[in-house]
Amino acid sequence: MLPQLAVFEAAARLGSFTRAAESLHLAQPTVSTQIRKLSETLELPLFEQIGRKVHLTPAGAALYEGCQELFSAFERIEDRLSGLRGVEGGRLRLAVSTTGKYFAPRLLARFVEQHPKVEVSLQIHNRQGLIDRFVRNEDDLYVFANPPTECELVSQPILPNPLVVFARADHPLAGQRRIPMSAIADEPFLMREQGSGTRLVAHEAFDRAGLQPNIRMELSTNEAIKQAILAGLGISILSRYTLGLDSDPSQLVVLDVEGFPIERRWQFVYPVGKQVSPTARAFMDLVRNEAKTLVQDHLP
Repeated sequence: MLPQLAVFEAAARLGSFTRAAESLHLAQPTVSTQIRKLSETLELPLFEQIGRKVHLTPAGAALYEGCQELFSAFERIEDRLSGLRGVEGGRLRLAVSTTGKYFAPRLLARFVEQHPKVEVSLQIHNRQGLIDRFVRNEDDLYVFANPPTECELVSQPILPNPLVVFARADHPLAGQRRIPMSAIADEPFLMREQGSGTRLVAHEAFDRAGLQPNIRMELSTNEAIKQAILAGLGISILSRYTLGLDSDPSQLVVLDVEGFPIERRWQFVYPVGKQVSPTARAFMDLVRNEAKTLVQDHLP
């Protein structure tokens, strides 16, 4: 029954059979079949479909609560066994913000090179998605640019994270010096979606200047914003890491805006009281020792 419970838990958590199938790398008919068989075994309906959305029945809600307790117990057991196995026999579950995808794989590649038997997973989410995973304690370590202030956590700085104003290379403001924020507020602005840490920083920058951004469009990824800038749709505030590492930034320019760059830091974060595994500690040690040469020195 465990595989069926895993499928059910994903569908209940994500509110969609399709998203559950994508998360578990299964075909959607397989997800539907597993949940139907589970419902038949329990002799209770677990979901009801209203329009295009699926909702938990009372039985489904009770089962979902039990699944969370069950899988949390399994995670605790695995964490203890991982600690007994040591670094080489352990696993590392890392979750990073969307901009972290530009450097996290490089750090993980070096770690796996040194510890080839470690099982590694990488989750990439916007800030709110990362907070949700943190609250549910789904991963070993989290990498935030803006850690949540409402959570009890331990944080350790990793790398500088300068945020700058990007524009297309032929933008009228390119090449100007000490551009005032009032000029930025007059430009069409490309904003990240609700729940994004980059959006939070952008609003803070405009608030400090007593201004409102002229939002032309909201986009859910940094890559979409880069393409929108190149299409001439506007300018945006993004991390310098958005350019990637060892890349050619010739089509984009960083505008010289007063008050920029905004200096933040990437940070390792985990809940207070969490038993950090030897594998996670080994990864943290590697990052502290090698992040500059592996990542920071490769910023364009």
